[in-house]
Amino acid sequence: MLPSTVRSRAHNRLRRSGQGAASAALTGLLLATTACGSDNAVPDSAAPDVPADLECFSGSLSGAGSSAQENAMTTWIAGYQSGCEDARIYYDSIGSGGGRNQFIDDAVSFAGTDAAMDPDETEDALERCGGSPTINLPAYTVAIAVVFNLDGVDSLNLRPDTIAKIFDQQITRWDDPEIVEDNPDADLPDLEITPVNRADDSGTTENFTNYLAAAASDSWPHDSSGQWPLEPRESAQGNSGVADTVSRAEGAVGYVEMSHLHGLNAASIGVGDEFVDISPEAAAQVVADSPRSEQTTGEYDLALELDYGTTEQGSYPLVLVSYQTTCLEYPDAQEAERVKAFLRYVVSAEGQEAVSAETNSTPINETLRESLLTSIDAISGQD
Repeated sequence: MLPSTVRSRAHNRLRRSGQGAASAALTGLLLATTACGSDNAVPDSAAPDVPADLECFSGSLSGAGSSAQENAMTTWIAGYQSGCEDARIYYDSIGSGGGRNQFIDDAVSFAGTDAAMDPDETEDALERCGGSPTINLPAYTVAIAVVFNLDGVDSLNLRPDTIAKIFDQQITRWDDPEIVEDNPDADLPDLEITPVNRADDSGTTENFTNYLAAAASDSWPHDSSGQWPLEPRESAQGNSGVADTVSRAEGAVGYVEMSHLHGLNAASIGVGDEFVDISPEAAAQVVADSPRSEQTTGEYDLALELDYGTTEQGSYPLVLVSYQTTCLEYPDAQEAERVKAFLRYVVSAEGQEAVSAETNSTPINETLRESLLTSIDAISGQD
């Protein structure tokens, strides 16, 4: 039997009788007050579908972290609150590093992060989790775009080494011979390149530098990190900030999670002997072949080891897998049940399809969903 704070959607349906119009009108308002820092990715009048057996809680639940999850989280919150009107979910898209820190400090119940907790962070979180380990649940998969702003140039081919040299400020002009060679039909200007990187501690940056280190090791002399490793030409906060900066600056180039394209042009990246366009399908090919990380905390931790350097035909290896990081056992049983109820919706077919429609993310497959639900079911509370 479900705890008193968690009940079936059918119970909520009875309470909402005659309130449909008011609930629809409130959906947009709730998004503005609960998805802190998020773009409103869902029309106010059209909340996403939810499962018929959706589990609801009364009260509030807070998370923080990945700005790559910003639009996805807005969609999940809209869907969940449309079926559970007594629930209030808050998410602050302050970046993956900030989210992990807030989780460790017990300021939020879960962290959204584009990089799984490392061993030191896992150790730091033991006190917050009452001595239990953390688990990382890969609930959101999306490609990272290399976006550019060049007047008259709509498409661009960039090899991994070229991308690395641009962001390492070795290639500084758009008519550099290395770029021209792969784009013979493009009218590339004699214009300075302005690379734009993240200013905050970012999981998108960590995935991007992981890719550069794996796919362009001869041209990228820096370690993988969530913090940008060299003095920036231009930087911005969050995926939205990078996208906005690139859109405003002729000659700029940056990296953003796919749902933040907002009309920007995305380069096709070199994979083996071909150039591959960004797409959910091409990103899915990389994730499907990825093994579990060797640094997992146990059977319920599902952190993945991505092959960023793959040359498999048709794959797009510049990909981001974003996690919901939780305690395996919370000191507070009510908090545990709220986390479980919301995350069951996040990984549901309805939750994944709703987010994919809004962000071009890759829905998880049934095999991974079963593993995620097993891990979510294992979350418990101590009192």
